[in-house]
Amino acid sequence: MSQFMNNREDLVNEAIDGVLVTSDGKLARLDGYPHIRVVYRTDWDKSKVALVSGGGAGHEPAHVGFVGQGMLTAAVAGDVFASPSVDAVLAGIMAVTGPAGCLLIVKNYTGDRLNFGLAAERARAFGLKIEMVIVDDDVALPDLPQARGVAGTLFVHKIAGALAAEGASLEAVADAAREVIDKVVSIGMSLDTCTVPGSPKEDRVKPGMAELGLGIHGEAGVEQVAFSSAKEAIDRVVERLGHHIGSGPHVVLLNNLGATTALEMSVLARELTLSSLKDRLQWMVGPAAMMTSLNMHGFSVSLLPVTKLNKEALVAPVGPAAWPGVHPVGSVVTTMLPDGLSPIRPTPSQHDDHALFLTRCCDILIGLESELNALDAKSGDGDTGSTLAAAARALKDSLDRLPLADLTQLYRAIGLELSQTMGGSSGVLLAIFFAATGDASASGNDMIGALKAGLSRVSEIGGANPGDRTMIDALWPALEALPGGMDSAAKAARKGADNTANITKARAGRASYLSADQLLGHNDPGAEAIAQLFEQLVIG
Repeated sequence: MSQFMNNREDLVNEAIDGVLVTSDGKLARLDGYPHIRVVYRTDWDKSKVALVSGGGAGHEPAHVGFVGQGMLTAAVAGDVFASPSVDAVLAGIMAVTGPAGCLLIVKNYTGDRLNFGLAAERARAFGLKIEMVIVDDDVALPDLPQARGVAGTLFVHKIAGALAAEGASLEAVADAAREVIDKVVSIGMSLDTCTVPGSPKEDRVKPGMAELGLGIHGEAGVEQVAFSSAKEAIDRVVERLGHHIGSGPHVVLLNNLGATTALEMSVLARELTLSSLKDRLQWMVGPAAMMTSLNMHGFSVSLLPVTKLNKEALVAPVGPAAWPGVHPVGSVVTTMLPDGLSPIRPTPSQHDDHALFLTRCCDILIGLESELNALDAKSGDGDTGSTLAAAARALKDSLDRLPLADLTQLYRAIGLELSQTMGGSSGVLLAIFFAATGDASASGNDMIGALKAGLSRVSEIGGANPGDRTMIDALWPALEALPGGMDSAAKAARKGADNTANITKARAGRASYLSADQLLGHNDPGAEAIAQLFEQLVIG
């Protein structure tokens, strides 16, 4: 897998410098590269307790991204998924620790415990006050003697950081950190593993499966489970966490493990607020990438009971932009549409033949979803099948509201339905098509004449004509041939669709942005949809 890096050996160093050059001078690093990678606050007041954390790189923005006001004082980075050395940790401690002392926040991995632990002992030998806490929030593997430290570590950074910023003593800061560690629980789920720079991706999670409870270094989880939806994924995670939490209010941290899109994370956030935990979720941190595992396509959920102490600490202001803030979990607020935009619903009527025909058309388009998406991916953005299928599903659901017995009103009602449910330019064009078809029908045109009038209006408004490599290339000849029967129309649509594979200059739609070699040999997906619709209607 290709990655945006120069070489593996310099990857971590260059990434740290990339953070520093945009820190407005608030962050700096110690000399000693490449073996000592310490990023620290340049505005640090050594009269307060310092917070030092860190570990292997690959979890960005953790840990360097959380260095700043109200959170970490310094972060120590190792190589990808490798603990920093004892000397690097000691250098970080020595750089920021004053009379108030230093708290080391360490995730429960052997390398981190040993290197941070030995560095702590050496720092104490220099006369510094040092406390160390071990985060072990992962509840995925109940039989593991030492639970792993994962995204719940961020709660420790935030709460301990707020107390340190207020001038609390080392003992008070360490006690607060241990209280968080004692209460916080986390678990993750992913659709694949991560890709370590310079190494091939491990193909452990099979298509159609998800791994529950895998670690932030790609370690195997507790089990692989069949994946079907975001809701089911959240339900599985919530079920595991539910065994470890009480009934009071909680704050949830929804963490992106690296490659999950913002769109998916928002869906997961919604499902969390609808899950069996909904009455216990008072606040949410995220959804955001906070403790990642390189490019892992997954998420993790961390839960912490809300107390008076941690409530104040969680909402205290911080400097690091990587901290997404704590937001109350509320309900979806909706308001009425502006005057004049509320849809006017026609009077429903029944007509069995029309209902059967529309249902058949919708089922055909739904069945073509994957095939049309794959075809569109060759010359577009890969969503033609999904766009048509979504509109078809919505139209099927609306059949009992349609004036099926009145063709003129039916055309108009279908246009209105598509304008509200079908996205992109396709939805607008088909809405125009059916609205214009309804107008032509009201003027006395028969069905074929009305459909031709609707298509002419689409061509006039949309600017596309036969030969421009759009669905018109199949629909226009189909309507011309329709007086000869559905079989003739289907053959004409197929010929028109296949001809689009030889059109190397599109003059409408997204394909107009593509070069000739990207278009040659591939049917336009909209035209292909029309051709297959007519063909399958003929088959019956």
